[in-house]
Amino acid sequence: MTERIINHPVLGALTQKEKVTFTYDDHLFEGYKGESLAAALLAQGIRTLRLHEETGQPRGIYCNIGHCFECRVNVNGLEGGRACLTPLSDGMAVKSGQTLPTTVRDWRKNDEQ
Repeated sequence: MTERIINHPVLGALTQKEKVTFTYDDHLFEGYKGESLAAALLAQGIRTLRLHEETGQPRGIYCNIGHCFECRVNVNGLEGGRACLTPLSDGMAVKSGQTLPTTVRDWRKNDEQ
């Protein structure tokens, strides 16, 4: 499934760029070289990029300009990359952020005992 704008009502027909492949949580996808990772994932219908570290609530793209850190993902083994600021390149391996095995509240609770 792809949800891309091909012909914009104001900008007109958008030029095609070089297609590249990347993986997200071990699934193969296509995107355009140099577009943001966030845009490539949104075009594939992916809205949840990570889970909140404590609560497990889904998180996705919020500000899309690098301020909020909601779109943090693991890019080529590096944790905490912001999908909205990361340009897509061929062969990129991306993993979503998951809930931590033990929450911060559990650590505090254990410290109080």
